Amino acid sequence: MNIHEHQAKELLKEFKIPVPKGNVIFSLNEIDKKIKNLNTNNLVVKAQIHAGGRGKAGGIKLVKNKDDLLKETSAMFGKTLVTHQTGKKGKKVKRIYIEEACNVKKEFYLACLIDRTSSKVAFISSTEGGMDIEKVAKDNPEKIVTTKFNLADKILNDDLNKITNIFNLNKKQKEQANKIINSIFNLFITKDANLVEINPLVITETDDLLCLDAKINFDDNAIFRHPEISKLRDLDEEDPIEIEASKHNLSYIKLDGSIGCMVNGAGLAMATLDIIKMYGKEPANFLDVGGGASKEKVAAAFKIILSDKSVKGILVNIFGGILRCDELAKGLIEAAKETKMNVPLVVRLSGTNFEEGNKILKNSNLKILSASDLDDAAKKIVKAVG
Repeated sequence: MNIHEHQAKELLKEFKIPVPKGNVIFSLNEIDKKIKNLNTNNLVVKAQIHAGGRGKAGGIKLVKNKDDLLKETSAMFGKTLVTHQTGKKGKKVKRIYIEEACNVKKEFYLACLIDRTSSKVAFISSTEGGMDIEKVAKDNPEKIVTTKFNLADKILNDDLNKITNIFNLNKKQKEQANKIINSIFNLFITKDANLVEINPLVITETDDLLCLDAKINFDDNAIFRHPEISKLRDLDEEDPIEIEASKHNLSYIKLDGSIGCMVNGAGLAMATLDIIKMYGKEPANFLDVGGGASKEKVAAAFKIILSDKSVKGILVNIFGGILRCDELAKGLIEAAKETKMNVPLVVRLSGTNFEEGNKILKNSNLKILSASDLDDAAKKIVKAVG
């Protein structure tokens, strides 16, 4: 689960991590009230959307007085920002964060995340703050330091030194950095986050460290333990189809293609997406119904795929285990009849009761193409879509 920058900074403050003073507004009528405690001679106006690249899209503006503040916020509210992370549709600005600007001497990058390969906590530090870390990793990998360590109550001094050495800080700044890193780690563990990213972490004109921007993501599987975090969810920032999928505990991600996919198992789903692309088409979604999906869950998943108007055909790829193929077939037929399906459907079944499942599909009198394996299924759906 993602949250907005202003929400991330409130969490940072809760853990005693220094951030600029600021307030969020949801309408122009709130400005006077929300800027009372701010220095109005030097402010930053930031559009709040769940995407990076806001500055290049016109979503971050510096203002020097209240007149400019009103002008920029008026122009920004309701504006659709298109960035490298939003896709072509972009995201509409419905909330704006106003915070005090500061003079910056240096910018750094700092992030805490899970390194899944080693099953360790990792801190990434770089002198290239304010940049896309992916671009830095590609063009200047020597400017990135990754420090991994086992889960513990606190970070050891040796690890703190590894994280901060690249910053070349003085004694006072190093003490501040150590406090910030330990607090970020505490937040990361306490709130079940999977990413805490500070970009940039800056040295101000007073030679102090300050978190100028913040991004925090949380583990969806642990949200039930944090009602205070789930309250921060902004449904306006999520695809309506993905919201509907979450109601049925389906792992669904909207993509830009034309072939809808229903698969059980994340690995099998990724392989299905890859083979569709290999044969020249683009998948419309990632959808993992899970190993123990019921007939009702399968039917809900099928309806969700069909609710996407860009879907021109559907590939169902199921390896039956706990999810029996005959139960899946019943769910598919039920959903296809209810939605009056009018796009090609290719089904590949393997595993528990797959023969019975194929028989049920064959006797349904619906236009369903059976496939012998994944390669055969991909070829058939790509040909059917044309």
